[in-house]
Amino acid sequence: MQYKTIVPGRFIDRPNRFIAHVEIDGRAQTVHVKNTGRCRELLVPGATVYVQHSDAPNRKTAWDLIAVEKGERLINMDAQAPNKVFGEWVQAGNFLPNLTLLRPETRYGDSRFDFYVEAGGEKHFVEVKGVTLEQDGVVRFPDAPTERGVKHLEELMRARQDGYECWVCFVVQMSDVRHFEPNDATHPQFGDALRRAAKAGVHILALDCTVTAETLAINREIAVRL
Repeated sequence: MQYKTIVPGRFIDRPNRFIAHVEIDGRAQTVHVKNTGRCRELLVPGATVYVQHSDAPNRKTAWDLIAVEKGERLINMDAQAPNKVFGEWVQAGNFLPNLTLLRPETRYGDSRFDFYVEAGGEKHFVEVKGVTLEQDGVVRFPDAPTERGVKHLEELMRARQDGYECWVCFVVQMSDVRHFEPNDATHPQFGDALRRAAKAGVHILALDCTVTAETLAINREIAVRL
């Protein structure tokens, strides 16, 4: 995926989950944070960030926070990006051979999954999770407790029992990482649910990305350690 009108800035602070103050061209600006996770290890005072100017009318903020530098690593923080790049990756033929249908936001019973895919005569449901938490090359999810994430895993297990192929895909919004694992220290219930899902036949996939300030694209599959 490609961004437009990206400019660098200096992170000042984050008054709440939805906005941050960023110095852009010497002036403090209020920007929209497109990620409601904690991101405490990323959004530290003085960090170099990359923001996108929005042309949407009637917005309170004219900028969106897209990426942040953490040491020498560039991390995309756009919570909408994982679904977009996963969809592009699937359409390019990198997920399943003989793709015949890719449909986003598909309802199943009382549930809604990120993607419904048909390929090779099989029917698949996919839930996508973006990952921005990294330490020493190990990436983890979630960075804050997520009851919604646990619910998604339980729904995938039910769909698997009904004969669908089911996936949870962790799109790691950075490159050059070692492996993925659940963040049991922050939310052990999610880790337990992920391990139960794997035993129930839900496929667990983790993919890192090639990241620039202006682009994001899935790069390769990385190891998953449960």
